[in-house]
Amino acid sequence: MNGNLKDETPPGFWPDAVACWQRLPNKLFFFGLLAAWLALFHFLGNSILGYVHTHSLFGWLNQCYNSPNPAADDGQGDVIPFVVIGLFWWKRKLLLALPLQLWWPGIFFLVAAVFLHLLGYGVQQPRLSVLAMFLGIFGLMGMSWGRAWLKESIFPFWLFIFCVPLAALLTMFTLPLRLFVTWLVAAAANSLTISVVRQGTMLAAPDGSYQYEVVAACSGMHSLVSIFLLATVYGFVMFRSPGKRLLLMSLALPLSVLGNFIRLMCVIIAAEIGGQSAGNFVHENSICSLIPYIPAFAGLLLVGWWLEKKSKPETK
Repeated sequence: MNGNLKDETPPGFWPDAVACWQRLPNKLFFFGLLAAWLALFHFLGNSILGYVHTHSLFGWLNQCYNSPNPAADDGQGDVIPFVVIGLFWWKRKLLLALPLQLWWPGIFFLVAAVFLHLLGYGVQQPRLSVLAMFLGIFGLMGMSWGRAWLKESIFPFWLFIFCVPLAALLTMFTLPLRLFVTWLVAAAANSLTISVVRQGTMLAAPDGSYQYEVVAACSGMHSLVSIFLLATVYGFVMFRSPGKRLLLMSLALPLSVLGNFIRLMCVIIAAEIGGQSAGNFVHENSICSLIPYIPAFAGLLLVGWWLEKKSKPETK
């Protein structure tokens, strides 16, 4: 099979998409089984009928992703499928150049996914069913297009792990993050001759003119997950070295702490100048809420540039 789409298709997204579709074998086999597999999780995907009274795993996921609770930080699940599809499109020439054929050992992934879903359904843990759903799709791809396709699809497919709602399970980490960031802000503010009193996760002026509590929703967990996702995608797209990818992924935590620190410092400085209302404006402004991501983007690009420059052989 010739995967050189560049020479055989006219320019443009639509002709390229049509060419890819025509070259892809076993389409009815894969999409027919995929429809049946997804139907299983729609009609018998969720055994918890409490807060979300639906048997659909997709209904349960929608509630998790779009919960009005400000401490629920699973909203990235809405965009992950589009990110994965985009990365598959980015790798389309490589994937279509592979020897694509039916590979029946892929059924073992599907069988494992069925048992995992039965376990999750039985113990009322829909997160296990979410993992099972994606594991089953992975197995269906292997059955339809072979082992080589699976090997090349590990990334981006594993990004679906970000679709698993984990905010409720990560609350144990939010308190240490909140305490650490408030300590950093108080130390930095006092070093700048801005008097700030810290009590646990609360920052306040000594005269009581303003006070702010770093609640769970402001712990930086959402930015941490988003920055980790960004670092993962950036690392896998730009580099083939596992060490370089892991280095970029490891930067997610310090960069998210740095971004949250800068945002809280802006709140404290604004409050010092204009009082509680000025600090509230910075805290609640939608544009200012993007502040934690600025050092993350800059840091990842800077480190990526350094790694790329370091990997190039020096010329005399």
